[in-house]
Amino acid sequence: MKKFALVSVLALGVAVPAMAVDLTVYTAVEAEDLARYAAAFNEDHPDIHINWVRDSTGVITAKLLAERNNPQADVIWGLAATSLLLMKGEDMLEPYAPAGVENLDPKFVDSSNPPYWTGMDAWVAAICYNTVEGEANGVPAPTSWADLTDPVYAGQIIMPNPNSSGTGFLDVSSWLQMFGEEGGWNYMDALHANISRYTHSGSAPCKLAAAGETTIGVSFAFRGAKSKAAGAPIEIIVPTEGVGWDMEATAIVAGTANLEAAQTLVDWTITRKANELYNQGYAVVAYPGVAQPVEYFPEGLVDAMIENDFEFAANNRGAILEEWASRYDGKSDPK
Repeated sequence: MKKFALVSVLALGVAVPAMAVDLTVYTAVEAEDLARYAAAFNEDHPDIHINWVRDSTGVITAKLLAERNNPQADVIWGLAATSLLLMKGEDMLEPYAPAGVENLDPKFVDSSNPPYWTGMDAWVAAICYNTVEGEANGVPAPTSWADLTDPVYAGQIIMPNPNSSGTGFLDVSSWLQMFGEEGGWNYMDALHANISRYTHSGSAPCKLAAAGETTIGVSFAFRGAKSKAAGAPIEIIVPTEGVGWDMEATAIVAGTANLEAAQTLVDWTITRKANELYNQGYAVVAYPGVAQPVEYFPEGLVDAMIENDFEFAANNRGAILEEWASRYDGKSDPK
């Protein structure tokens, strides 16, 4: 049985008042960021105690869907917008316009009035290329998605499984949008021939490339920038065809018994202070004027972001994942 990480703010060194309200918050945010988020929130609201349940995007999405008739979460803070659109269609979210929502970039706010979710930041696909391994293996740096189907890359590529990773899903859904349905699956058939394995984490392929365990990791740009800043011999490549992206977003779970505290948390998640925290991990955030340059973030990445059809991705998620698994799951890491 899958074990879910339950991390309280007590474990993160944040004092909790005796009469604190407990909120169960489901998230796919990188684990190392949760301590910062909880501590900053509790500076302003020490009376609300966050219990984190953290896993990868696909796992958290599946868990929420499995619990739809008996919800266990109060708030979702940091999950792919495509997942939240799916849950919105299942009447699993509580509509709520957080205080200050008008300050956000409109593309980071659900189109309903009141909105069912609000965005935090965007993460963007990229290729992490280990220059040392590339030279040792005679594998050149790719410049495009199409390059990755060249036989020279056979066994040299790792990418995320879209059934468990939001990064993997945005890759697959973006290829289907860029190349068309037939062209997208033909592309993935050719790419699959060169894949050594599919991970269950979106950051893992870039971490593995940074560690020299693979030449190429299909991952997201900030993970690459973080690894390069730590001294890894990698280049972060923006494919010429364009790159898929998704946003981390926040919503209240319908039926929560702690609605007022949940609304207080969601109000805080869209503040400038919160967005400054997000900018420590992401170059693109929801609050205009907040984002500062991120060291080693590749030039031209924002311009390369495709016109992402989130409704397409959400409405076709189940069929896309089923088709992908039937074709490629044999190279996935064990769960």
